[in-house]
Amino acid sequence: MFDRLLDFLKELPASGFRDRNEKFSNDDPRLAAAALLYHIMDADGETRESERKKLSSMLSLKYGLKGDSLKRLIRAAEKADQEAIDLSDFTSVLKRQLDYQARLDLIGLMWEMVYADGKVSEVEADVMWRVAELVGIRQDDRNAIEDRMDKAKRSTSAS
Repeated sequence: MFDRLLDFLKELPASGFRDRNEKFSNDDPRLAAAALLYHIMDADGETRESERKKLSSMLSLKYGLKGDSLKRLIRAAEKADQEAIDLSDFTSVLKRQLDYQARLDLIGLMWEMVYADGKVSEVEADVMWRVAELVGIRQDDRNAIEDRMDKAKRSTSAS
């Protein structure tokens, strides 16, 4: 599942990302995706170290970022999340710039972030439902992703 997240992130444009002084614009799908991942990580009000490590690892592997560059991206995502009026600040960018499959993959990847701490809160589930709806994911696809993630979590827990 982690591989699917990396595949999704690799589909996002990376040109110029290695520039140490790059500023992320509000219509940059990389920032929108990172901000949503940050938002879901923080949705239950308890950001765990396992979640922070997963976020850092995902972004580092995709963009080849380490140290200050990685911290800058995570800070930009955190700031964007804190300043956003609502989730549509990010979902509208993704809906405009990503095709349906890429948006579907994002929802699956966000579920992976939800499960990074080993449990799903009601708040996290609600945020996931709203994000999926805002990016235009059909209900049957939302249900299928959630079921698949739940089964994967249970099989991982049973091992």
